[in-house]
Amino acid sequence: MSTYVTTNPATGTTEQEFPGLADEQIPEVAERSAEAFERWRLTPVTERAAALARTADLYEQRSTELAAAITREMGKPTEQAVGEVQLAAAIYRWYAENGPDLVAPEQLDPQGADESLVQKLPIGPLVGVMPWNYPYYQVARFAAPNLLLGNTIILKHASICAASSRLMADVLHDSSVPEDAYINVYASAGQVAELLAHPAIRGVSLTGSERAGAAVATEAAKNLKKSVLELGGSDPFILLDTEDMAKTVRTAARARLSNAGQACNSPKRFIVVDDLYDDFVRGLVDEFDRAVVGDPSDPDTDVGPLSSVSARDTVAEQISTAVRQGATLHTGGSPIEGDGAFLRPAVLTGITPEMAAYSEEIFGPAAMVYKVSSADEAVRLANDVEFGLSGSVWSTDTARAAEVADRLDVGMAYINEHGTTLPGLPFGGVNHSGYGRELGRWGAGEFVNTKLRRTSAH
Repeated sequence: MSTYVTTNPATGTTEQEFPGLADEQIPEVAERSAEAFERWRLTPVTERAAALARTADLYEQRSTELAAAITREMGKPTEQAVGEVQLAAAIYRWYAENGPDLVAPEQLDPQGADESLVQKLPIGPLVGVMPWNYPYYQVARFAAPNLLLGNTIILKHASICAASSRLMADVLHDSSVPEDAYINVYASAGQVAELLAHPAIRGVSLTGSERAGAAVATEAAKNLKKSVLELGGSDPFILLDTEDMAKTVRTAARARLSNAGQACNSPKRFIVVDDLYDDFVRGLVDEFDRAVVGDPSDPDTDVGPLSSVSARDTVAEQISTAVRQGATLHTGGSPIEGDGAFLRPAVLTGITPEMAAYSEEIFGPAAMVYKVSSADEAVRLANDVEFGLSGSVWSTDTARAAEVADRLDVGMAYINEHGTTLPGLPFGGVNHSGYGRELGRWGAGEFVNTKLRRTSAH
């Protein structure tokens, strides 16, 4: 049996403990979800959509409470926490408004029959394994389209997100989603494997690390269950030219430092043409030095703590290793003394392929800046990692930038913006960043039975 613990990363104080799921409850949970599926799938899609609309309303009405929970759990600054709550609400509302059309039957060319019809039907109970860095947003991406479809959900959140995961379940249930159609469980990794082995479970979606994704995908494949994985990233930010370096640097710094750098699609590698390189590095260092690191509940704070002391120490060690291997540290990189999991934002240059930092993901407030002599070299460097989540190209010449963006081996390419996520846009990556898509019509097409019904005269 696991124990979920809320330890405030700003203070180091353990505030609450939650008992984990007992092993003997696993079959019961799976069977409850399966029984609920038989009723939820027959609920008219308009009623399922109405429940999502009410969910969006409650997220907006309870935004202060919801935001405060994740500030305490994983250290997200209050303004960013409120923004995440609003984004989750927007996702539920988008599927409430657009979802019924997405699951409507589709008439095909009969091709010799009286009718060829494609129905988009739910497949059954699903398991969601979610991370701590965006507690509400990640769940909304998975839960909203699948509840709309008529699937039921067993949600296993990160062990530090017990309070927020319980709040999410309360909001959905208060919005008339049946209790067993969305079940929040404080489960361990081993118990997730047991759930996936249960015949009632039809699929799993995981957002997390490569290691966790590989483990879940293995269990899913072993049991012939569909899986969707959204894993890590080492996103490139390619700067070809700019008319306003100060603005570009501010944008880069804000994108990298948001959520203390703990975002899979944060720009982590800044690839800059040589004639702009020195100015960019100097400006980025200034922006990182100006960023206020501190109490996430203070409105003046720019960068809160990392999710835990161990997470902070992992990032600090990655930075230290890069320096030992020959990289140049321009600023930051050291833990801040005192309670909490705070780290001074770091800027690294001089990273070569032989260094660990070249190929690994640094999940914290650290930027790696590379100098290149051409767009071709920038593309080669950008694609020379095993990740492939997203990337961005920055230029006053958008046609040229588009040519470069089209050569990036990623699931999402942006021009003069980075990491934009909206309810109607697909989200997902390739290579070691995972497979499958969330959000938009694509998110409603993963865990679905695309069933053909063909009718001919007897």
